[in-house]
Amino acid sequence: MAQQDKAVPKGYGAVTPYLRVKGAAEALQFYRKAFGAKERLKLTMPDGRIGHAEIEISGGLVMLSEEFPEFGVVGPATLKGTTVTLSIYVADADRVFQKAVASGAKVRRPLTDEFY
Repeated sequence: MAQQDKAVPKGYGAVTPYLRVKGAAEALQFYRKAFGAKERLKLTMPDGRIGHAEIEISGGLVMLSEEFPEFGVVGPATLKGTTVTLSIYVADADRVFQKAVASGAKVRRPLTDEFY
């Protein structure tokens, strides 16, 4: 196993996704309910917006914050699309898919086995 780069803080990966979303508090709640996300850290700004949060999903770290358009920080809702996809590997995709839908996820394509 390769040794972790000394520049990477303990408990973090060398590459960490950082999501900027409109409605960060609601996103955190959804990730908890749908995927069992565990909150590691949440910093709330004086105006109530989430300035920074860290969650773990099955041992993987995801960081996220609210949009801050005054600094040019916006998310997919404002941009009307995204170029990011997060892959979550689970033992029972059918169960997790149904749980996500029950938690408010919108189905864009039905769950199906694929060659890839």
